[in-house]
Amino acid sequence: MEKVKGYLNANDRLARFLGIEIVDIGPGTATARMTLAEEHTNSLGMAHGGTLFTLADLAFAAACNSHGNVALGVQVSIHYHRPVSSGVLTAEARELTQGGRMASYLVEVRDESANLVASFQGLAYRKKEPLPC
Repeated sequence: MEKVKGYLNANDRLARFLGIEIVDIGPGTATARMTLAEEHTNSLGMAHGGTLFTLADLAFAAACNSHGNVALGVQVSIHYHRPVSSGVLTAEARELTQGGRMASYLVEVRDESANLVASFQGLAYRKKEPLPC
């Protein structure tokens, strides 16, 4: 799984550009983290929805791909629960169900005080091909 973590951290160029890093990965789980900076905020000074989505999406991708085969998101949604404008944000993804080629995941994004900032649900399709790492 460390190979998957290294592969995704090295090859997800948007996440790297935004300063998002996968810090932990396990079977069907992953944690991604970032420090919120001014360039990650919207016109009101709060974390941009796209920033929160990208953080959650990287954790989702890592959890989906933790089994070693290529997994692709086929449907995702996000709910924003509270604004945040600074600090470290952590997204924790966990596999809820899996059956055959499909698996569902929940990702929770929290601030430094463990307040729920956003929740993300995703459905992934698992291919037979292994990850190229």
